[in-house]
Amino acid sequence: MYPCFTFCHILGMFPYNINALTFEISKPKYILSTVVTCVCCIFDLAILYSIIISKAINYEDIISNLEAINYFIFSGFILIMTHILTGPRMRLLQTILKISLKLSRDSFQKLSKLVHLKDILGNIFLFVNTWMYFYKKQSIQYKSNYLNVFAIIFGTYIALVALQMNFMYMNCVYILKACFKKINDRLSHMQRLMINDIKSSVPRSSYHIQRNQFLLIEIKTIKKQHLMVSNAVQMLNMVFSLQLLAVVTITFVETTFELYSYVVRWQGKVFISLDRRLLDCFLTTMSYYAIKLALLVWFCETGKNQAQEISTIVHDVINSTSDEQIKNELQLFCLQILHRKNIFSAKGLTIDATLLTGIVGSITIYMLILIQFLITMHSCE
Repeated sequence: MYPCFTFCHILGMFPYNINALTFEISKPKYILSTVVTCVCCIFDLAILYSIIISKAINYEDIISNLEAINYFIFSGFILIMTHILTGPRMRLLQTILKISLKLSRDSFQKLSKLVHLKDILGNIFLFVNTWMYFYKKQSIQYKSNYLNVFAIIFGTYIALVALQMNFMYMNCVYILKACFKKINDRLSHMQRLMINDIKSSVPRSSYHIQRNQFLLIEIKTIKKQHLMVSNAVQMLNMVFSLQLLAVVTITFVETTFELYSYVVRWQGKVFISLDRRLLDCFLTTMSYYAIKLALLVWFCETGKNQAQEISTIVHDVINSTSDEQIKNELQLFCLQILHRKNIFSAKGLTIDATLLTGIVGSITIYMLILIQFLITMHSCE
């Protein structure tokens, strides 16, 4: 997670020191984070005032103004929640760090490569998208003034903060997914040992008794690990739920309004076209939101699948043994799994493939509604 932590530190939103694999709140960094948050809140309110009341910032049509208002409201909310949840997030990161130490070296290296690549490329993509917006859309569509330039610079900053929180959540999910996979691998290995014992023609001996005792200890260890990872999932959902809701809302509203602004035109009737001068700007913006949402859903969906697979493997292990003690311990493990719904959610909104399809369907519906409003507005003139 070091690329993500580094970007947070540069943005002034990482009030922690990492000492000997422990997270501690740094007083100077926390004060800096507080000052940055307060200043950003003032800037955010000033920009909203300039759009809504004074009209000093005007994007020339109602849809674009509503898009900007939505963006600054929810991005500001993410910024505030990032600061408020400093303590709970530190405890979550400490828990995730403790859990990740149980992963094998190879698993950890593979995990690190993907996390680092995602974090670095994601931030580069955001900078490219901002450059496209500033140098193309701004110069072609809107009147350039110092307030518009300031709004873009500040918007880029809060977008970077929101992106780091989004990536931090994904990284935590990916680590928890790796932990669930390790539990599945240990259970599968245990099942193979039991099957080999059944096929063996060697009579029951002290070796088998010792093997069963070892398996009982292994099951209890796996149960403790599963409980620890499940608690981390619950903690993760609590810490990031409000920020995730804001991210999903921004993605939905921005995608809908951007599609409408770029594609829909009125030339005596509704005309679907695309300004070729803004094609690259449109593609980078849509790609940014689509990839970010797809990655979020993919991490959560695959993590949930690994967690749910544990129950299936445990039942297979139960069917592979005849020892009553082992069966009883595995049945207790099944009860523990039933009481732990390891899904990644935000205040009841499950982050999985159904969310992605739901957002795509909703964008289509609201695009049709906006087009209908456009037709009605011009028919009344």
